[in-house]
Amino acid sequence: MDKHDALVVFQDKKIRRIWHNDEWFFSVIDVVSALTESKDPNDYWYRIKKREQEYSETELSTFCRQLKLSSPDGKYYETDCANTKSLFRIIQSIPSKKAEPFKLWLAQVGHERIQEIDNPELAQKRMKDLYKLKGYSKEWIEKRVRGIVIRQELTDEWKQRGIEENKDFAILTNEISKATFGKTVEEYKEFKGLKKENLRDHMGDLELIFTMLGEASTTKIAKGKNTQGFIENKDAAKKGGKIAGSARKNLEIESGEKVSTIENYLDEPEQQKRKRLSKK
Repeated sequence: MDKHDALVVFQDKKIRRIWHNDEWFFSVIDVVSALTESKDPNDYWYRIKKREQEYSETELSTFCRQLKLSSPDGKYYETDCANTKSLFRIIQSIPSKKAEPFKLWLAQVGHERIQEIDNPELAQKRMKDLYKLKGYSKEWIEKRVRGIVIRQELTDEWKQRGIEENKDFAILTNEISKATFGKTVEEYKEFKGLKKENLRDHMGDLELIFTMLGEASTTKIAKGKNTQGFIENKDAAKKGGKIAGSARKNLEIESGEKVSTIENYLDEPEQQKRKRLSKK
């Protein structure tokens, strides 16, 4: 899970949360939906606030913060969010048989991030367990986790060298990807038939390996040349990706097989559809 924006599940109900000011904040609307199964949780939440204000003169909105969370359309919107302590107060105003089990669940997931800060191995273990549940092999999971570490080392290096804007991170990543695979990230996702999915979660073993090589090489070059600012780091990204790209091409020549393929971890029917389209 991304530490800034993640989904957790309570009794098959997805609840959005975001790490803010060193603690988890949860979407109040999602909590209302999970506890009440209302067809219109936004209206339900409005009526709860109005009722509490009328009968107890309590303004429940004061327990919330407006934070940007992702929506089904892929965009981010200001959403009523509350931390663990505030949610316990809000839950008191929601008549539901699920209130008590939700409190126990909330205490667990609300504390979970604090534990992971003190012991990062817990976060890594949880990540591995999630991938395992999705059907990924142990070997693939190990490569994916290692790739995450290498990516983090690279982004940390970029930050130390004056790269701060998200758009600059994206540009530099595309330079590595183009030099490694001949495709930008978006072009690669289109090649694999992906939309909002994470590209690396749909890469095969060799694709992950060459991605790691490109990013690790870029980090090594940036350190060796002490690159500073966007222009120098862009040049390092191209060179790092070129090293991985040359290795990929040599392997393809010797093996007679392409490293980049349309294979991914989509559902089987979607995979078969992609294969049929690629043959036309």
